[in-house]
Amino acid sequence: MSTKIHAATEALGLPVRLIGSPGQRNDITVAHDLVEGFEAEATIADKGYDADLLCDRIAETGAEIVIPPKRNRKLQRPYDAELYKERNRIERFFAKLKQFRRVATQYDKLLINFMGFVKLAAIAIWLK
Repeated sequence: MSTKIHAATEALGLPVRLIGSPGQRNDITVAHDLVEGFEAEATIADKGYDADLLCDRIAETGAEIVIPPKRNRKLQRPYDAELYKERNRIERFFAKLKQFRRVATQYDKLLINFMGFVKLAAIAIWLK
């Protein structure tokens, strides 16, 4: 059994929303919950989040969509490649999160217990 951690961060890479899901579930299934209620100048995500429904929702908030289009898209949507380089901040957050042994080894069997510790680790990252 595996677990995925989905995270939304602010501009400096500090977490503002964390959601756990089963490992076999697709990333796009929790994407709407991640962006719900945020007002941002830009939303940066990887190709796994390239879906018309999500892009429409982001556009409704007035945020710039910085999601590279999938290769199989008929209409390739433009995106700011320079701004996309800032996505490494979320990757650095996950690297910091995996410094906590209990998160890296996924010791807890129940999702609620695992996500509880993930949130504690995220608080510790905020406090550093």
